[in-house]
Amino acid sequence: MGQDQKRKTAAILAIGDELLSGRTRDANIHYLAGWLTERAIALVEARIVPDEQAVIVEALNVLRARYDYVFTSGGIGPTHDDITVDAIAAAFDVPVIEHPQAIAAIEAWYAARGEPVTPARRRMSRTPDGAVLIENPVSGAPGVRIANVFVMAGVPRIFEGMLNAVEGELERGVQMYSRALTAAGLPESRIADALREIQAAAKGAALGSYPIDGDIKGVTVIARAEDEALAETAIEAVRSAMRALGVEPVAADRK
Repeated sequence: MGQDQKRKTAAILAIGDELLSGRTRDANIHYLAGWLTERAIALVEARIVPDEQAVIVEALNVLRARYDYVFTSGGIGPTHDDITVDAIAAAFDVPVIEHPQAIAAIEAWYAARGEPVTPARRRMSRTPDGAVLIENPVSGAPGVRIANVFVMAGVPRIFEGMLNAVEGELERGVQMYSRALTAAGLPESRIADALREIQAAAKGAALGSYPIDGDIKGVTVIARAEDEALAETAIEAVRSAMRALGVEPVAADRK
């Protein structure tokens, strides 16, 4: 590992009253977590906020100062309650402009389908001044990046397409190695003391335990470390502890 490489962190700010009311189930947080993990970037925090500009601004300013990257999802569509662009601009204290490249992309998208660019559709070309566009391969209207903030759509397949478009702009962090074991029928509470001792001795590795359907059907334990050998050593200690409790563990999903 190069000496200049360090841990990279990220957060997601999911925006929308529909998420908080239960009308819409969020899928973007889950997808982003896995996508970033594969790229050695740690998703450290996720927040869900309503369509209220002051709340969005406050949350964004905290997150963008705290983490290397911030991803927002939702609120960049054509309707009156899509206020994310205005909130991002307010957070950065810049005006909102109609981006010439954005309107060109939107016009080309709808022209190819024989449809007009209505005032509502044109609204999707608004960006914070100084932002650069994020390509939208799914529905034409782009997202934007300003500083370390990536402003993306809330529709999952569009969000995912925009993520792929910005992959080259992200600096990968330290690769984390993971090893995981599942012990069926072993309650987490039975192995908790052993895990505490293993964690205390496992310098440089972090253990996480995840009960299966409560504390009845079993537990999965994951060991993570920047050094592959440390992850292996920690998980082998877990394996021994599980066997000592009369359960033969099996390898599990490392995520």
